[in-house]
Amino acid sequence: MRSSLYSGARSINLALSNRGIQALKKIGINDMIMKISMPMHKRVMHSLSGQLTEQFYGKKDQAIYSVSRKSLNAKLIDLAERNGVNFHFEKECVGVDFNQTQLKFCHTLSFDFIFGADGMNSIIRKFMHKAFPDVNVVETSIAYGYKELTIHSNSDGSHKLDNHALHIWPRKSYMVIALPNLDGTFTCTLFAPLKGKNSFQKLNNKKKADKFFSNSFSDLHKIVPDISDQYFKNPLSSLGFVRCSSWKKNNTFLIGDACHATVPFYGQGMNAGFEDCYLLNEWINTNKNLNNDNLKNFLEQRIIDTKAMQDLSMRNHVEMRDKTADPHFLLQKKIEQWFSEKHPQRWTPLYSMVTFSHIGYHQALQKGEFQDEIMRKIIKNNNLCLDFSMKELEEKNIETQILANLN
Repeated sequence: MRSSLYSGARSINLALSNRGIQALKKIGINDMIMKISMPMHKRVMHSLSGQLTEQFYGKKDQAIYSVSRKSLNAKLIDLAERNGVNFHFEKECVGVDFNQTQLKFCHTLSFDFIFGADGMNSIIRKFMHKAFPDVNVVETSIAYGYKELTIHSNSDGSHKLDNHALHIWPRKSYMVIALPNLDGTFTCTLFAPLKGKNSFQKLNNKKKADKFFSNSFSDLHKIVPDISDQYFKNPLSSLGFVRCSSWKKNNTFLIGDACHATVPFYGQGMNAGFEDCYLLNEWINTNKNLNNDNLKNFLEQRIIDTKAMQDLSMRNHVEMRDKTADPHFLLQKKIEQWFSEKHPQRWTPLYSMVTFSHIGYHQALQKGEFQDEIMRKIIKNNNLCLDFSMKELEEKNIETQILANLN
C-alpha cells in the first residue's frame, strides 16, 4: 500500500482515541502518529435545512483523532521495518499446522507462536474453524453499505468546513459523515441501505443521484458539485462483523479484526485491535510466558469485552443516523454533560467511558444502560425540554433526583 499504484477499496478514515493511543505510547510511536492525525473535539450535525448543531465528545480538551487509513498503515509498516520486522507481500497462506505451529506458503515455515492479525477475512481464522469444530465463528453482514466521497479543499488548501469536528448529516435510514484530512480535504462516507427506499439499489443513475443529494444534503451538494460523479466512480462496500468463540488453539492466536471485526459506527475497531496488543503485552510482562493457564481467563474476558464493543457499534449506528437529529436525544446529552461536570466521580457519559477511558467495554455498556434509564426517567418525570435553564434544573432539584437514583 506504500506503492503509488496501490488503490485500496476501503478508506473510511479511522478515529484514533484513548485505547489506541495508550498502545502507541507504550511502544513510543504516539508522537509520530499524531503528526499525521487531526483532532476532532466535537460532532457537528447538519440538518435538512442546513442548520448546524454542535455536541462536544467529552470535555473541551478531549478529542478523537482523524487519520487516513492508508497513511496510518504505511507509517506503521515503515516503523515496524525500522525495528527489524520483515514483511513479505503477496504471499498466499495455503495452510496452517496447529500442532507443529507451521504456516504453509509455497514452502513451510515453523514458529514458536503464530498471531493471526490478518483482518476481517482472516485466513488463519478460517483454517482454525475448519480444524477445530469447537471454534464457533459467526460472520454477519448487515443490510447497509457505504461509498466514499470527498470534500475538496479550497483553492488555498484550507478546509471548507470546521476542521476540528466530525460532521454528520443524519437522515433517519441513511447518513453522510465527514472526517478532516491534513491536506484540506474531508473524507466523506455515505451509509445507506442496500435495498429499498433511499438505497444504493435505487440510486442507479445520475439524475436520481443528483436529486437525492440536492434534496437530502443541500449544503453538502453546494460545496461538492461533482458529488454524483464521485458516487458512480467509487465502489460500493459492505458492512458486517465477526465473532469467534475462541482466539487460541495451541500456539496460534487470533487478534484484532481477525476475531472481532465490527461496523465502524463507534470508531472502535482499530482502537480495540490496538488495545488487544496492549493488554496481551501487559499480560506477558506479568506472567513471563504465553502458556500460563490464566491466559484462558484473560482471553475469555476479552471476548466478552469485544462483543460488547460490537453491540455498542451497532447501537451507535442508530444514534448517529437517527438520534443526533432528535431533540429528546440532544436534551439528554445536554443534561448528562451538565451533571457529569458537577459530579465527575459519580457520572461518566457512555461515550466518554468507551472513548476516553480504559474501562472494559462490557462494564461501560452495563453502566451506560443503567445511566440511560435514570436520565430518561428524570426527563420524563420533570417534563424537561431542550431550552431548559439552570434555574429550572435547580427549582426541580434535578441534581438531587439523579443522585438519589444513583444511590
